[in-house]
Parts: sequence; C-alpha cells; structure tokens
Amino acid sequence: MSLFRRAYWAGGNQFRLLENGEDFFSRVFECIAAARREVLLQTFILFEDKVGLALRDALVRAARNGAQVDVMVDGYGSPDLSDAFLHSLTSQGVRLRVFDPAPRLFGQRVNLLRRMHRKLVVVDGERAFVGGINYSADHLADFGPEAKQDYAVEATGPLVGHIHRFMLHAIAHTGEGRAWLRRRLATVRTDLPATGSAQAVLVTRDNHRRTTDIERHYRAAIRTARERVVIANAYFFPGYRLIQDMRRAARRGVDVRLILQGKPDMPIVKTAASLLYHHLLHAGVRIYEYRERPLHGKVALADREWSTVGSSNLDPLSLSLNLEANVVIRDRAFNEHLHARLEHLMRHGCQRIQARDLDTAWSGWRLVRSFLVFHILRWYPSWAGWLPRSSQRARTVQAAGAATDEAGPA
Repeated sequence: MSLFRRAYWAGGNQFRLLENGEDFFSRVFECIAAARREVLLQTFILFEDKVGLALRDALVRAARNGAQVDVMVDGYGSPDLSDAFLHSLTSQGVRLRVFDPAPRLFGQRVNLLRRMHRKLVVVDGERAFVGGINYSADHLADFGPEAKQDYAVEATGPLVGHIHRFMLHAIAHTGEGRAWLRRRLATVRTDLPATGSAQAVLVTRDNHRRTTDIERHYRAAIRTARERVVIANAYFFPGYRLIQDMRRAARRGVDVRLILQGKPDMPIVKTAASLLYHHLLHAGVRIYEYRERPLHGKVALADREWSTVGSSNLDPLSLSLNLEANVVIRDRAFNEHLHARLEHLMRHGCQRIQARDLDTAWSGWRLVRSFLVFHILRWYPSWAGWLPRSSQRARTVQAAGAATDEAGPA
C-alpha cells in the first residue's frame, strides 16, 4: 500500500478565514453535528475541557445520525483523556485512534519526536477545515491573557476531495489495510462542483517522501515575490535557505514583514527567534512582535494572490520532524482579506522591532553565538534526519475500554 504521494492543484474552490476559537469552534462543531455520512478529524491536541466536551458532543451526534466517524489524536499532544471521556465516544461508534502513544517515564512524556501535528477535518466529503487551531479552551478569549491568536480555513470545492483522500490514506497507514482503504476511497467524490475561483493545493510534510514540501512552497513564494511578503508564525527558527530567501527578497525591494511572538507561551521561543533579528533587520526585513497574547498562527501571504494557512511552524520540529498539513491558496480576494487581518494585528497588537532596540555591543560571545546560529540553521534539515525514525504506532481505543495496537509507518 502506497501513501497518497502527489499533491495536485485544484481550481474552483472557496475559502473562508476563521480567526481564533470564536470563529472556528462554532462553525466546525455545527458542520460535524450535521454530518450524515462521514466525519474525519485529525488533531495534535484534544483536551477534556469545555471545548473538548463540545467536540465530543458534536462527534457523538454525527455518529448517532449514521455517519462513520474517525478521529485521530496525537499521543504526546493529547495525553490525559479520561477513560470516561474515551468511552463516551467509542461506545457511540466513534472510531478513535491515538498516534504513537507511549507510557510516561517518571511522570514525564518522552515521545517527543516526530509528532502528528496536523489539524484537519472533512465532513461528508464536501467540506474541509485546515489550520493550526487545536481543540482546547486556550483558543478562546475568555481563557484569559494566555488565550492564543490563531487561524484556520473552511474549504469547499474540488480540493476537498484531495484532502478527503489524503486523510483516508493517513488512517489506512495506522493499520487498516488495503481492503479498508479501497472501500473507503470508493466514497471519495471526484465530481465536487466549483464553489469559487480559488486555485489551491494541500501540501503535507512527512518523514518519508514529502520531507520538505511545505518549506519549498514558502521558499518559492518568497523568491518570486515582487511586492510584499507577510509571515505570521508562532515558532520561528527556520533553515538557512529560507532565511537567505527572505533577506534577498528584502534587499531587492520587497516589503518583507514578520509577525512573531512577543508574549510567548514558552520563553525559549522568543529567545530562539531573537537570535535571528540582527541578520534579518540589517537586510531590511521588518519584524513585529505580537504583544497582546501568545501567537499560535501559521499563516503567510506573498504579493496579491498567494497565501497559506496550516499547522506548520517555521522551526526544526515542523520543518524536519513533525507530520504537518498546510493549504496553499491562489486567490486575490482571500489574499486581500488575510492581509487586512494581519495588517490589523500589526497596527493594534504588535510592537515593531528596530535595529536600535537590539544590543549592538560586539563581544566574543556574540560572535560565537552568531557562528553557531548560522551553522545550525544551515545544517539542521540534514542532521534532523538522523534522529529516531521508528515506525510509529496508532492505538485504536475500543468501546469496552480495551485497546489494540496497529503498526504502520507514520
């Protein structure tokens, strides 16, 4: 059985930008609860809080309506779901898989590498959601100052068939087998009508044949940009080549802007990104730190048509280890709307970082640090491939509380 390897552009799509949990949760839960045939959902984080319980209720309603419901969560990102919560899903016919589960060592999660970080939903084969929003209450404003700023898209049109097919292949590779895959692929619609004018492609990253696809799309957009590039990314520590592409774009007159975390959910995130500030600012890249709450978004745009929304950060975990999924969109209207939302973020929630704000004192440590950062960025995509790459497993949670392990390459 081969993975769904090729990514095809599809025309005739329509996309709706969903900003934060307030937009996303109400819409995705409504669509899931109304499903009649099928729900496929993959997420890194599912917490047993008010958001997770609302998702549970929507999934159970879909199952009771007769839909086949398949959910996959990551074993590292979703470690503390109670038996009662799991049983409330599986007893109603929801097929729940836990990607690469592992027991804790001295109370700590140790299965850190090569996570299933995608956030995808397909409902009835006709509507899809792609983005970076997890199912947890910290994506809602009422969570408080640590509530996350994030984005997703709702998609209709022929691209949904591509996303549908990809998700079925991903499930099959956790152990379902060829017969299951053939039967489910027969339900994928290849005649979905056009709902808009957007060209789009689902771009994924895995640890086998599609190791650099998302990074290549970013680099191609930056290299060909002539007017503007705006990147809003939560965890920013990309490879040397992407940094060089940004610097070259700024030097040839492109307005290159970065929106990064100014109020990080993890202090090391800001520390790592700030090591690059000198190199970027001196080339003319504009850097904005979002200060109102933690930034969790992974979106970008170039010129007047190209945009991307998805789960992939621009850091070593996302670019070299995790399983990720972004949608790349060519559509003027969507690009303009995303630009307006990011412009609003820069104007009302960000502080622009100037070269004069940085420590300009030259020292031996700064020289060593710059040297190390340069070479880490230049070579980490290569050495990341040496890290453990065992065939991860997906545990299928059974209605009676038992579980079976199904092996397969992730």
